[in-house]
Amino acid sequence: MEVNGIVLSPDPRLREECAPIEEITPEIERLIQKMKDEMFENGGCGLAAPQVGELVQLVVIDTSYTGKHDYDPWVLINPVIVEQSDTKLPFCEGCLSIPGINCEISRPDHVVVEAYDPKGDLMRYEAGTADGSEADLTCVCLQHEIDHLHGKTMFDRLLPGDRIAAMKRYQEALARGAKPGETSVE
Repeated sequence: MEVNGIVLSPDPRLREECAPIEEITPEIERLIQKMKDEMFENGGCGLAAPQVGELVQLVVIDTSYTGKHDYDPWVLINPVIVEQSDTKLPFCEGCLSIPGINCEISRPDHVVVEAYDPKGDLMRYEAGTADGSEADLTCVCLQHEIDHLHGKTMFDRLLPGDRIAAMKRYQEALARGAKPGETSVE
């Protein structure tokens, strides 16, 4: 099922391993633009290709924009986490593909990611907390979106009891009409 251009859980496309991008074609360039548009229109800070129904390793991320005037997402092609800390911090995550709820997930507090940009240049992104006091949104977002490329959603990061409770809250949120970009529905 799709809402506002976003594939919603439990769509099987969100459980698939995505294929690496071998060449930056005009189709990939159009997909990049589509993903940038969909992420902005739905108020997200990250979006992976399977969330728009494309099973390729492509992610867009912008965790700091406040509006259209400063919106300039990173585009990561074939991203790989090459380093991560052993220290984990909790963060209350939402997901465009799982609207209406958020879940507290513990993830490494520092990561280094290598990916190609749209020009085909290998880039290195580093994100994390400086003092270990609270999780960094960019660090969390990188890990969350890369998970999507490997068929994992935030439900998969929860303990079994928490997963059942979160899935119940999600079904209730959908029944109330939750849309992508909403982390709670009144």
